Amino acid sequence: MPSRGWGHRLLLVGIDASAWTVALGMVTSFRYVLEKTHVDGPRLLWFTLIVLAVAPVIGVAAHLYQGRYPVGSLEEAVRLAWVALVTGVLAAAVNLAVPDPLVPRSVPLTAAFASLFLSLAVRGVIRWSRERWPYPERERATRVIVVGAGDTGEQLVRSMLSDPSRGYLPVALLDDDPAKRWLRIRGVPVGGTGGDIAEVAARTGATLLVVALRAPDAEALGELSRTAHEAGLGVQVLPGLDELLGLRVSVADLRELDVAELIGRRRIDTCVGVTGEHLTGKRVLVTGAGGSIGSELCRQIHRLGPAELFLLDHDESALHALRLSIHGEAMLDSPEIVLADIRDSEAVRAAFARCLPDVVFHAAALKHLSVLEKHPLEAWKTNVLGTYYVLEAALSAGVRTFVNISTDKAANPTSVLGRSKRVGERLTANAATRSDGKYLSVRFGNVLGSRGSVLSTFTEQLAQGRPITVTHPDVSRYFMMTDEAVQLVIKAAAIGRSGEVLLLDTGEQLRIADVARQLMKVSGRSVPIVYTGLQDGEKLHEELFGQGEFDHRPLHPAISQVPVPPLDPAHLLSLALGDNEVAAMAECAARLTVPFARACQDDASVTS
Repeated sequence: MPSRGWGHRLLLVGIDASAWTVALGMVTSFRYVLEKTHVDGPRLLWFTLIVLAVAPVIGVAAHLYQGRYPVGSLEEAVRLAWVALVTGVLAAAVNLAVPDPLVPRSVPLTAAFASLFLSLAVRGVIRWSRERWPYPERERATRVIVVGAGDTGEQLVRSMLSDPSRGYLPVALLDDDPAKRWLRIRGVPVGGTGGDIAEVAARTGATLLVVALRAPDAEALGELSRTAHEAGLGVQVLPGLDELLGLRVSVADLRELDVAELIGRRRIDTCVGVTGEHLTGKRVLVTGAGGSIGSELCRQIHRLGPAELFLLDHDESALHALRLSIHGEAMLDSPEIVLADIRDSEAVRAAFARCLPDVVFHAAALKHLSVLEKHPLEAWKTNVLGTYYVLEAALSAGVRTFVNISTDKAANPTSVLGRSKRVGERLTANAATRSDGKYLSVRFGNVLGSRGSVLSTFTEQLAQGRPITVTHPDVSRYFMMTDEAVQLVIKAAAIGRSGEVLLLDTGEQLRIADVARQLMKVSGRSVPIVYTGLQDGEKLHEELFGQGEFDHRPLHPAISQVPVPPLDPAHLLSLALGDNEVAAMAECAARLTVPFARACQDDASVTS
């Protein structure tokens, strides 16, 4: 238990002083009884006063009373034993130093052990009472089965019972270790193994299953989730060690089971908390703020304490929902709301002139491959010209840090989406040559949980009992989670170098068909998989690096940094100029549907 101020500290000093007083009296009386002589009261009193003057000083020097250790903990017991031993040795030395010892020579050290026992006993009672009385109300609390009776499970059970405000009541533990069959933690018994979920739930009335395992594999999580749902239980998990700030866990760490974990994709931590300081106190603007990535990016940036956070999007409903999620209210007349379309160059320039951001995250884009193959003009207007307008506005406003969000489809692009995003990367690299600030890009794989992602599509098809549609039995993709993608963006603003594109190591590609089968397995549902054939511009296997790009990781072991050749915007403008602007832009868009040599390929003749 943490310290509760000076009153709490003085209470501990008083407990130890009383323990020494009682121990010295008891040990001295027992010693004299053995010799059948009387206790010399005045001499014992003088010796007790000496000990009581020395013991608190040693305790303070050992930080015993500064609230460093929880009361009744093993750490405090070790430090208390050290203080008792040192005090006993010093008291024995003082007793021997005087010509006529104040107490028998065996008393100081013997009393040290006796006082230690008494102090520990009182502290144990204090800890027991504190942990006992806050016990959650049984009638209203959520009854919980905890999977895992190891250290993590024990910490979680203690946290639930010590924090009644959370409303969790552990009623049983499950563990596959036969040695823990009779184990009880704070009175909560091990009721069986992972295969006994349904029986234990029926017996205890539990409504929630909590997985208190540090690194469960996807198959084990899937089996636990399926069994729990069949028994009518909700499922929550603890994050992995790399997601926790410390080694201790509590009920506050619980979160819903992420379906992405069930397909075997584990998060990669890029330590945003350390590098996010570069956004604190800065004026930050996010384009595409209402999108899947943009909205999560805004929420995480808000926690880092920017001076101002401007939310730019052309979708007023998305801005309404985002502001509500950040502030708990949705006043759209706030100065931080910027309603504008990046395809409107004048509106973008005016917004930047008003906001004067220090940092810009450019997340606005069209991203669906198949629809852009049918409508290349829209890709040209948004992903190419829109990016150009945002970059020019940023340069005019003196933006110091600019992060453009791209896609792995920009590596050796074969689609309208990929080519348009590759142009965006190269335009950003060109802006880097015209600014002494930092202008760079980040390249994503498939973001799980984003709107329209393969995982959300499969989940919806399963929920409706419809066949899952996959383009090809062997098609594979790199996957990353939304929080990983946002961490990469924030990290890029800190460690990226101007003119680069940054990529996160997301591990091996996963076959889309395997993802679909795993989702069916963990959901307990089975539907057919229908193969529809690769779409125009779609690759069988995705690529992270384009031709001539190499995996170089100079600053972070999970982040690759690749230089990008700049593209002179004059090439785009010359293509777009003509007597008939619509026809000229349509011609530019058409170029995205074929190898766009003048704007996509790394040809020195088109670099600035």
